[in-house]
Amino acid sequence: MKHIQSRDNPFYKELVKLTSSSRNRNTAGLTLLDGAHLLKAYLDAGNVPRHVLLNSAALQDDEIDALLIRLASAPITQLDDKLFAQLSELKTTTGILALIDLPQVQREPPRFALLLEAIQDPGNLGSILRSAAAAGCDAVFLSAACADAWSPRVLRAAMGGHFCLNIHAQQDLLNIADNFPGKLLATTLQASSSLYECNLNGNIAFMLGNEGAGLSGELRARATHPVTIPMPGGVESLNVAAAAAICLFEAVRQRLI
Repeated sequence: MKHIQSRDNPFYKELVKLTSSSRNRNTAGLTLLDGAHLLKAYLDAGNVPRHVLLNSAALQDDEIDALLIRLASAPITQLDDKLFAQLSELKTTTGILALIDLPQVQREPPRFALLLEAIQDPGNLGSILRSAAAAGCDAVFLSAACADAWSPRVLRAAMGGHFCLNIHAQQDLLNIADNFPGKLLATTLQASSSLYECNLNGNIAFMLGNEGAGLSGELRARATHPVTIPMPGGVESLNVAAAAAICLFEAVRQRLI
């Protein structure tokens, strides 16, 4: 096992770049998974990381030891604890990071999709991706103004959902909507039909917009089925991640009947 103790190490410098910006991640085609749970989800999906990084405490951790047994083919490097901490955003690190390739996107025509416009909060985006994976979505399309799907915060919030989805970043959502072969649904307070009155079988795509501004007028105009989520309580709107989960699992409910 190699041991890196200097921040001047060329490999370590490249790792630091990956934590600093989405541009560096996209250019390199790489990102870092932070923690045993994400690495386990990645392995369970049939993937193998490019490199595994440990701190000193990881060597005494039974959960991590079990993961390392599954990683016979991946190189492993121990980092000085201070260097490791610089790569992790967690206040209490789990002691393991994995360097992975950004996955190749599958290009099959989607049947159950999400179009996400300018979702900027990483926690919201990660939660939506987690719900989409659980609901069985086959594609998620992100506009250029969305948070980076492969950032550490989004990865943590999605809890492994990334590895069950086809995530298309930096997309022209108007073009995607114009070419989608099915119903395009958008939630709006002005809709006359309820989500629960809409037939959600067949090819469908839900369109969800920015946390504050909602969907743009151009994308809202593409909706073939504007719907409202009934809210008999005393609030005006829902968090976008909550709205996404409600829409997705109403579709799941109808498809299981």
